[in-house]
Amino acid sequence: MTTQNTQTERSQSTLKTLAGTGVGNALEWFDWNIYATFAVFFSSQLFNSEDGKSAFLKTMAVFAVGFIARPFGGFFFGWLADRIGRKESLAVAVLCASAGSILIAITPTYHQVGWVASAILLLARLIQGLAHGGELPSAQTYLAEHAPRDKRGLWASSIYVTGTFGILLGMIFGLILESLLSEQQLMAWGWRIPFAVGAVLGISALWMRLHMDESEVFEAEKERKAEAPQAQRNVFVQVAKNWPTALKVVGMTAGLTVSYYVWSVTMPALAQKSFGFSASDAFTASIIGNAVFIISLICWGWASDRIGRKPTMLIAMIGSAILYLPLVHYVVNQQSMFSLVLAISIQLFLLAAFLGHAPATYAEMFDTDQRASGFGIPYALTIAIFGGTAGMIMTWLDNNIHFAYYSIVLLVISAITILTLKETKGVDLHGHYPEEY
Repeated sequence: MTTQNTQTERSQSTLKTLAGTGVGNALEWFDWNIYATFAVFFSSQLFNSEDGKSAFLKTMAVFAVGFIARPFGGFFFGWLADRIGRKESLAVAVLCASAGSILIAITPTYHQVGWVASAILLLARLIQGLAHGGELPSAQTYLAEHAPRDKRGLWASSIYVTGTFGILLGMIFGLILESLLSEQQLMAWGWRIPFAVGAVLGISALWMRLHMDESEVFEAEKERKAEAPQAQRNVFVQVAKNWPTALKVVGMTAGLTVSYYVWSVTMPALAQKSFGFSASDAFTASIIGNAVFIISLICWGWASDRIGRKPTMLIAMIGSAILYLPLVHYVVNQQSMFSLVLAISIQLFLLAAFLGHAPATYAEMFDTDQRASGFGIPYALTIAIFGGTAGMIMTWLDNNIHFAYYSIVLLVISAITILTLKETKGVDLHGHYPEEY
């Protein structure tokens, strides 16, 4: 009877872990990415609308500035997760994300308050940047520490699966609002709806996270550190000592993040601005492509538990680099809905070979006492420098081919970095080995 009750409790705990991490993660990604999805609509409302391209460029610049806050979020939430607890870090992160969304939803227009509208948008984006900079490392670490060792890649795929559901929800909002409202209504007030909805739903995610169980791996490490010398308890000292692994995180992530943000997150806006597609076609193509992405994530996460992390990551980076230019040319020359869907689907299928197991792989590279911050800080810096500027650089260059070369170079750098890594499939997360990594 006792054994049966224990198994039930563990089953319920696992369910709470997956639900709390997944729902909160989806809403965080929804809050974060609807900015890029709806930027084309609210850019003229929160900036001077006399020059439409300039207003959109400034809006994408704020999108990039939001990424500047992510490293600070990585520092703070990484410290919180490694020192206080994964659960507390996740709860505070989703609260900040909701606060940023409601602030955007109620921001007055440029016509009403002038530059103050842009300042409020910037503040809200910085708050969201802090939240998202802490969400990913905390959520990825928390889930990886709960997963069975031989299924860690498969379990890890749920991070980007639920995150992509959040992105899809934003795109579906765009498609529904675009069909129900006129372009004038969308620009006037319709774009505020998804931000308000995200803020409200964030409260439910906060409640779920406050009732989750802490990671057993973290609890065991917390007891061990309580008896360790003071110098070994300092998270940032330990992270600094492990700088070679942090540099590998930067190298392996740079190409991944640029390609991912172009083909998944900012594609609805870029397809309209750069490829000349209608809003309806751009949203529909991105929704289909991201649906393919979700299925691909699960398959590649499972595959990484069988054939390893390195082979699948190399497939992602090399494959994306080889097909990047041909797919851009294909979309530009065909100018059809099918060509856009196919290009997005192929690129996201390839990138899923890395992203499907990325949460597990990053977690396997670090010790328990620095797992969230050791990964989160360099990861957030890389996302800020490369992922956050992707949409702005592409808009500024106003040349799809030039940007493609930029992306390909970064993908090659990531592939080279991956070649220097050791295979980590199935390692014991209680281990202490990063200095030998």
